[in-house]
Amino acid sequence: MRNIALQLMYVGTAYHGWQIQKNAVSVEETLEKCLELVVGHKVKCVGAGRTDAGVHALVYVANFKTDSRIPLDRLPLAVNTRLPDDIVVTRAVEVSPEFNAISSCERKEYTYRIYNSRIRNAFFVDRAWFYPKRLDEAVMAAAAERFVGTHDFAAVKSVGTDVKSTVRTVYYFDVERKGDLIDCRVCANGFLYNMVRAMVGTIIYAAEGKFPPEAVSDILEGKCRTDAGPTAPSGGLYMSRLWYHEPGLTWEEMT
Repeated sequence: MRNIALQLMYVGTAYHGWQIQKNAVSVEETLEKCLELVVGHKVKCVGAGRTDAGVHALVYVANFKTDSRIPLDRLPLAVNTRLPDDIVVTRAVEVSPEFNAISSCERKEYTYRIYNSRIRNAFFVDRAWFYPKRLDEAVMAAAAERFVGTHDFAAVKSVGTDVKSTVRTVYYFDVERKGDLIDCRVCANGFLYNMVRAMVGTIIYAAEGKFPPEAVSDILEGKCRTDAGPTAPSGGLYMSRLWYHEPGLTWEEMT
């Protein structure tokens, strides 16, 4: 039995996130159905994490087990002929039996994209948050720096999130403007539900002058969701990089 990790990318607009849903189309369900046609048996994929409805992935990893002997270089081509155009498998790698796309993942990076212009751009609809009020990226970056480190992130999680601990480590939170586009890149050892989108909403509040950048530290300390900024729309969020510790498999090969 082989354990195969797939690297894929997808546009999440048409899907209710990665995970299978009872009454909505998901990326996982779509991928599994196409894989089953290729390998000739039922397939259960383990994904790198749950993504919300409308969230995209520049890089995503899912693994599944199969006794099919189809060559790895042919597997992406065979699956892609059956997948819709907004999901693409870019690579297949055989990994150790213990490899698990979610539990073996050491770090994740998400990128949140903002289209900051007075006039919206039709090509960024559902691909970036259209924000017509001019944002100061330097203030956003100063506020973002306050999230870096090991903290209790209860202030930027969705109400009702059921986890044992809300403590996470953020390795970097970078803000970069390229013309009208602002990219916010966040890397951590794990994320709470809607955590990145709430972090982005919070640094935008700082840029609007609703509180100074240094207030983010107090917001985290207070652990109150209503003290932080709003949850940014899902269409601007992309899973963009994954790190794995696997012999013979470096994170560069999976991104």
